[in-house]
Amino acid sequence: MRPDLEPKPIRPRLLVSVRDADEAALACASGADLVDAKDPENGALGALPVEIVRGIVARVGARVATSAVAGEPDEEASLAGCVAAMADTGVDYVKVAVWPGQSDAALQAAAEAASGRLIGVLFAEDGLALDALARLSAAGFRGAMIDTRGKTGRRLGDWLASDHLAAFVATCRTHGLLSGLAGSLSVDDVSTLAAHEPGYLGFRGGLCRDGDRRNALDPVRVSAAVEAFRALGRRDAA
Repeated sequence: MRPDLEPKPIRPRLLVSVRDADEAALACASGADLVDAKDPENGALGALPVEIVRGIVARVGARVATSAVAGEPDEEASLAGCVAAMADTGVDYVKVAVWPGQSDAALQAAAEAASGRLIGVLFAEDGLALDALARLSAAGFRGAMIDTRGKTGRRLGDWLASDHLAAFVATCRTHGLLSGLAGSLSVDDVSTLAAHEPGYLGFRGGLCRDGDRRNALDPVRVSAAVEAFRALGRRDAA
């Protein structure tokens, strides 16, 4: 894995979720740190067809890091297969939903299907499950994110208090996991959430036209997000 994928201590990195190669090119050209392939028409973790993900990887090349959602498989038996199919596209990271009750064997099989590249996504609506992070680390996951399952306008901070988010990031760090925070975020959330020092902050709807995640990315909103992240770096370097 490229060493430049590791988060710098100065600021978190900007993850922008995209639905096709054109959006990926826009996010990359604007200054996003990570381009994340997902289907916004299919829930919080809708997977795109592998052909589209391959096109995204080819379009951005090595200019930025890439990730792709492997979906929310209903049964443990299909988890590793979904992860393997998305890992085969060449993305740097694969993201997959993690839910209470998954067996250690299933988690380990999924991690082996994308060795050193698997990110587990927990949902804020399920509450803070810090014990899950130790299990993900032991299974071989590379990182963990918190997102919101429902895209109804309720934001990450509406589900989890600031100290809970700080505890999530700190526990990820304790277990050697990359960390990410997402969930209907807006540019106004950048400064507050950056204080928790996550590896990544993830955006989709807040950077789309009219704030609707099903619409195309808005270049003005993407640029505003990039500038907010750069301002963090300038502030910390001062």
